[in-house]
Amino acid sequence: MNRLHTALITLALTASGFLALAQQPSPPSDQGQPAVGAAQGAPQGRGQRGRGGRGGARARKVVLAWADTRNGQAQHDSVSHALAIIERLGYESGAYDTFIRTDSHIISKTPLKTTGEPASGGPNLNNVDAIFFMGHREVPLDDKQKAELLSFVRDDGKGFVAAHVGLTALESWPEFGELIGARFDGHPIVGAGSVINEDPSFPATKHFPARFDFNDEFYQPKEYSREKIHVLLRLDLSNVAPNPALHRPDHDYPLAWAKTYGKGRVFYGSFAHASSTWDIRDVQQMYYEAIKWSLGLTDAELKPHPMTAAPTEAVR
Repeated sequence: MNRLHTALITLALTASGFLALAQQPSPPSDQGQPAVGAAQGAPQGRGQRGRGGRGGARARKVVLAWADTRNGQAQHDSVSHALAIIERLGYESGAYDTFIRTDSHIISKTPLKTTGEPASGGPNLNNVDAIFFMGHREVPLDDKQKAELLSFVRDDGKGFVAAHVGLTALESWPEFGELIGARFDGHPIVGAGSVINEDPSFPATKHFPARFDFNDEFYQPKEYSREKIHVLLRLDLSNVAPNPALHRPDHDYPLAWAKTYGKGRVFYGSFAHASSTWDIRDVQQMYYEAIKWSLGLTDAELKPHPMTAAPTEAVR
């Protein structure tokens, strides 16, 4: 009887595990793009999971998902889930491998241990191809690390994708503002909003309609120029009540943009504050495609442009 009881419990736990897996959102598709493995020499298909290159040359591109939150004011709960989502999208699609790190010591071409000795193994700016960044406020980097991070993108042609809180980071470092393309200016609008897609041809935004509803804590950018960033998404303020916290008289409120920084490709997206928002397939698709673009796996023509007229299409 005890054996039967144990067997029934095991069967129930196994079934619940399969149900949990079935309820997970599937990774975004490549929408007709060739498999990453075809270009990189790795086996093709979603079934090829796990890290490439163990025991030999790495077959896939490598993303460092970096989020140093020790100086964050709000300590967003979503950061952990966001990093896990980014890792899972690369893992399940086979598009890229991911290292998740919150230790900023590895932002270096020659990272050191806390003892000052050279660190052995692991990611650094010599062996990753792009950074996905969700650091908070004043991320502790020394001058050498700052110079190497800029060189990683500008001179080495590597990718840099930042999400939500990444815009708040490193406000005391002017060059980081030039890298990311703007600065944080609060979040005066929280809740339901209408988003305008200014470039439905860009890989990270082509799955969005011309206009769509979205609920979020919308970060307001400042110190940006539309001559230097290619705005992809913006919040429509045409029906928003006057608010002294909205600082631009032209009502321009970019939410996502792409740019180049030297030889490298940079993307920023304001989505998403809540952990649950990272489970939305369209949000996952945006960052997945942004990472692929930053890695050079897809291409797009960047055309910085003035603020476009609001479309008249029905809101989805």
